[in-house]
Amino acid sequence: MITHETEVLVAGLGPVGATAALSLARKGINVTAVEPLVSSATDLRASTYHSPTLEILDDLGAAETLFSQGLKAPVYQYRDRQTGEVFSFDMTEIADRTRFPFRIQCEQHRVTANIVEQIKKQPSATVLQGQRVLFIEQDDDGVTAYVESANEVERWRARYLVAADGSSSVVRKVLGLKFPGFTYDEKFVCFSTEHPIEQAFDDLALVNYISDPTEWMVVLRVPGLWRILVPAPLDLTDEQLVGDEYKNGVFGRMLGKDTDVTTRHRTIYRAHQRVCERFAMGRIVLVGDSAHLNSPMGGFGMNSGIHDAMNATAKLHKVLREGADGPAQMALYERQRQTITRDFVQAQTIENTRLMRDGWANARAERSEAMQRLLNDREARRAYLLKQAMFTSLEQAEAIV
Repeated sequence: MITHETEVLVAGLGPVGATAALSLARKGINVTAVEPLVSSATDLRASTYHSPTLEILDDLGAAETLFSQGLKAPVYQYRDRQTGEVFSFDMTEIADRTRFPFRIQCEQHRVTANIVEQIKKQPSATVLQGQRVLFIEQDDDGVTAYVESANEVERWRARYLVAADGSSSVVRKVLGLKFPGFTYDEKFVCFSTEHPIEQAFDDLALVNYISDPTEWMVVLRVPGLWRILVPAPLDLTDEQLVGDEYKNGVFGRMLGKDTDVTTRHRTIYRAHQRVCERFAMGRIVLVGDSAHLNSPMGGFGMNSGIHDAMNATAKLHKVLREGADGPAQMALYERQRQTITRDFVQAQTIENTRLMRDGWANARAERSEAMQRLLNDREARRAYLLKQAMFTSLEQAEAIV
């Protein structure tokens, strides 16, 4: 069996793995990235890029697609579907904190494909698409990965491995790590459409969280399309959920009239809240969905994964180029990113989802009053904007020693 050598092997070339691989290559580290797909998946996945993530990708020279094709969304809204109340938050208020005081809405496959092309241009990087990691072993000196292509299985020997191979991570399973948490009872359905949804609302933003105890929804704009996420009734089959009758009902209730809306995608998925028991083991670090899963409320999943990747690659650079202690750096990565995942990403997405599901049905007046107080308090509003933009969690992670 052929054995190849690299400094760092990255398993997975989604947005998180691709960012990790490009970051390592930009630092002059020999990196090999392995991805089962021959091109980026084009299904309905993450589409919200927060300000710190925009800064990361811009610094890596990988934000061209975002800025040329994505939609800038400085304002996001919380709407109460029953009362019609609208609470708007404007990120231009934190323009003194970031050069990008807005979110960008863009499907992740567009951005990931651009990052992968940037990786391929790096002299210290190797990209293996259409290949997958079958098994891994590690010892005191490094990690051995068995990589399957269409024709053979080859051995790759690396000093470290970054596991960015998603929610069904082979690396995590081989390590025998537990992935505790829960899966929400209901399924979720995401529709995309070119229909002018904005005509049915007054001053609809590009990012909208619409609460309702019966049928809450997230309404997002991406280039050329509106994306609508709704919880699926438990008594309907998957076939019914993607059928015309259910689709027409969702849009009819949202638009206030019966209309046959043409959709581009109809996707069913489950939402999870899970955190791996370890984020680092020996010479292996887990990032993104291989380490944690959360509800899509707030757009924290992909962004926090990219923050994992940048934290991990900074630690690897210190070890491989500056002579830092490997176990100490891996332990520090785990403390920082696992703590933030539990204390912020998981806690906030659970709370966001609860508020959307409850639709403020309980203590509606109190919740409305609290939201209005937040909007009227400049300091509290600024703190909230920084927290939701994920600057606060990054600062808190860096403070962990």
